[in-house]
Amino acid sequence: MSREQFTAQLNTAFTFSGKSILLGGAVYDGKPIAGSSVKIPLSTINRHGLIAGATGTGKTKSIQRFAEALSENGVNVLLMDIKGDISGISKAGSPNPKLEERMQLIGAEWKATQYPTELMTISNEKGLRMRATVSEFGPVLFSKILELNENQEGAVVIIFKYCDDKKLPLLDIKDFRAALQHLSEGAGKAEIEKDYGSISSASAGVIMRRLLELESQGGDLFFGEKSFDVEDLLQKNSDGKAFINVLRLTDIQDKPKLFSTFMLCLLAEIYSKFLEIGDKGEPKLVIFIDEAHLIFKEASKALLAQLETIIKLIRSKGVGIYFCTQAPTDIPDSILSQLGSKIQHALRAFTAKDRKDIKLVAENFPSSDYYDTAELLTQLGIGEALVTVLSEKGIPTPLVHTMMCAPQSRMDVLSVAEQEELLASSAIAAEYNQEIDRESAYELLNHKIAAAPETPETDAETQPAPEEQNDTASKVGDTIKAIANSSITRTIVKEVTRGLLGVLIGTPPRRKSRKTSWF
Repeated sequence: MSREQFTAQLNTAFTFSGKSILLGGAVYDGKPIAGSSVKIPLSTINRHGLIAGATGTGKTKSIQRFAEALSENGVNVLLMDIKGDISGISKAGSPNPKLEERMQLIGAEWKATQYPTELMTISNEKGLRMRATVSEFGPVLFSKILELNENQEGAVVIIFKYCDDKKLPLLDIKDFRAALQHLSEGAGKAEIEKDYGSISSASAGVIMRRLLELESQGGDLFFGEKSFDVEDLLQKNSDGKAFINVLRLTDIQDKPKLFSTFMLCLLAEIYSKFLEIGDKGEPKLVIFIDEAHLIFKEASKALLAQLETIIKLIRSKGVGIYFCTQAPTDIPDSILSQLGSKIQHALRAFTAKDRKDIKLVAENFPSSDYYDTAELLTQLGIGEALVTVLSEKGIPTPLVHTMMCAPQSRMDVLSVAEQEELLASSAIAAEYNQEIDRESAYELLNHKIAAAPETPETDAETQPAPEEQNDTASKVGDTIKAIANSSITRTIVKEVTRGLLGVLIGTPPRRKSRKTSWF
C-alpha cells in the first residue's frame, strides 16, 4: 500500500468529533508523516490501557506527557512513581533543539511548562501521607489482604462485629491485634462465645503472624488516621489545570503486599465515593500504575479476583487505569483483556523465550497490513511505540508506529529542597501529615484490663463456684457496657456503612483548606 493510502486511512481512523489528546505522529517506512497525528479520544480514556516496553525505551516519558495533556484538559491524574523519576513534572522543562525538532516532525509545538502537582506517600518518602483505617477495609477485604481461609475469615468477622457493637474503633494494626488477643485469650473469650462464637487459638495464631508480615512491609505506616479522602485527588488550580498527584513509592519495591493492599483499598474507595457517569462525558481521574507487576507479585487468587472486579466496574465512575510495565505478560490475562488502549514501546529479544514472548505480545494487537508487528517490536527507537486506542464508538483503531510527543516539564527528579518547597505550598498536606493517635480499641481495652481487680492465683480446690463465675462474667459485661456507652466513646466513633466488597464507606465530607532521556 502506498504512503498516500496509508496516510488517508490513518487520518480517517484518528479523526474524532469530540476532544482528544495528541499522543504523537505516525511513522511509515521508518519516516515520520507530517500532519498525521495519533490521538486518543478523551471520552474513551476511562476504558483503561497498557503502556509497556523494555527498560530505557521511553515509556516513562510517554506516561509523563500523557499526564501533562490530561492536566491541560482538566482531568486529574494519580501517578505511581516507583522509580522516583516523574516528580519533575512540577517544574518546567529546559529548551532543547532535539525536543523542538521532534515536535516539528510530529507537527506540534513544544513549550516549557510546569504543572500543578501534589506529592504523596504511603511510606517514609516526602509527601502528603495517604492512610486508611482498618475499619474502612471491613472484614471481607481485610481478610483477603491477610490471605485467610474461611475459618480465619470468620474470626475476623467476629472481631469487627464485636468492636462495632462495643464501640471500640479499629484504626490501626495495634487496635486489631489488641482486640484479637482480648477475644481469643483474654477476658473477652468467654464473653463472645454465646453471642458471637469462639476464636480458636490456631486461627488467632495464623492471623497474628499475617499481621506481623503486613507490618514488616510498612502496614503500620499505612493503617491509621487521618484517612485520606479520595475527593482530594480532584483538585484544580486557578487556571483550570487539574492537579497531577505523584505518589512516591521508591522505597516499597520489595514490599508487594503493601502496594497491592494500598491499590485495592484505593480503587474500592474511589468506586464507592465517585458518582456514576457511565460512558458519557469526560473522565474525572486517570491512574497510572508504573511497574505494575508489583501489584500482582505474590498476590493471592482472591486478591486478583477482587482487583479484576473493581477494574471492570470502576470505568463507569469516570476513572481510567493505565498499567505500565516492561512486558504485557506481567499483567494477568483476565485484567489485560480489560485494557482498551495500548502503547507498546520496544521489546528486547535476547533469548529464545524472549522471542516467543514477543510473538505472543504481537498477537495481542490488531492485525496490520502495514507492519510486521513481531519484527517491528524489536526495532522501535527510543521514544517510539506501536499504538492502538479505542475510537469514540469503542472500536480499536488500526495499529500505528508512532513517534511519541516529548514531555514539556522537567524530565528529571526534584531535589530534596524542591520536594520540601512543593510540600510546604500544598493546601492539604498539613491536614494529612498531623500525627493522630486518638483513643481507640487498643487504649480502651488496656484501660479496661488495668481497671479490673487482680484475682489471686488459686488451685483447683479453691476455684470459685459456677455462681461466682457467672457473677464475675456479669461484672465484665457491665464494664464493657459502661465503656461502650460513655460519651467519649460515642464521640470518637463515626457511623459507617459497608460498601462494595466489604469496604467501610461514609467518611463525612470535609471542608478543604484550601532519566530515561530520549536523547
